[in-house]
Amino acid sequence: MNPFTQQAIRSCIVAGAVGDALGGIAERRSKTLSDDTQLTLATCQAILSVGHPEPQAIAQHLREWFVAGEITGLGSSTLKALRDLEAGAHWALAGARGERAAGNGAAMRAAPLAFFLDPSSPAERVRLRDIARITHHHDEAYIGALAVVVALRRAAMGLDWSNAAVAPLLPDSRVRDNLERAAPIGGVEAVVREVGSSGFVAETVPVAFEVARRMHVVGLEAALYELNALGGDTDTIGSLAGQLWGVASSHNAAHLLSDVPGADKVTSIADRFAVYAVGA
Repeated sequence: MNPFTQQAIRSCIVAGAVGDALGGIAERRSKTLSDDTQLTLATCQAILSVGHPEPQAIAQHLREWFVAGEITGLGSSTLKALRDLEAGAHWALAGARGERAAGNGAAMRAAPLAFFLDPSSPAERVRLRDIARITHHHDEAYIGALAVVVALRRAAMGLDWSNAAVAPLLPDSRVRDNLERAAPIGGVEAVVREVGSSGFVAETVPVAFEVARRMHVVGLEAALYELNALGGDTDTIGSLAGQLWGVASSHNAAHLLSDVPGADKVTSIADRFAVYAVGA
């Protein structure tokens, strides 16, 4: 049974875009959308096109958005993969390898998958891993995406989605280790000091989960401005935190995108995707 409501799904996509736009002010000096939102929207469209999360369709849509110039601010691993896809590489071979492939590119686009893939199913974990490998052939990148999916589904069911709750549900990894290290720590700044906040997914995920918790205390916008002051990969952290806050709260944050270029595209795709996901 799908545990998500239409409003929770829409709120996830929209609040993730808000997190990207406001969280990225420290990096881009303006309220704009980046690859965090663009890759997520392309994934939503891919699922809408074939009815379920299918690696070939997702790779095709990522390629189409890239060729059309609709993806900006790409990290090196995702950029390499999309260039390979543009050149005709098979989706299973395009993803970057090596230590630098342990980045955020798979986790930042994982949210739409949570509404279709159940991580308690071994077969659906394999599907999630395959989709992560379109851009990142690294177990940490996959496990970071898995952590996002697990947290979103737990939030939708009213379960604990904290660092402490998600960590035991993941394979042995740096992502799991850092979730465990962050679990007893209170406060975003303290978690950043403990695990870091760079573009590596093992740092981003535990910080994002703590930022999402903070959003429930001070509000979405205030928590994102606090995040900006700490530096690091603030747009991706903000986007992941916004997605989780959106599912947990089902609040409508679209008004915070009113002055952001591309806001209409975000809300249009989010609306269509939410309707489809609930009925699928």
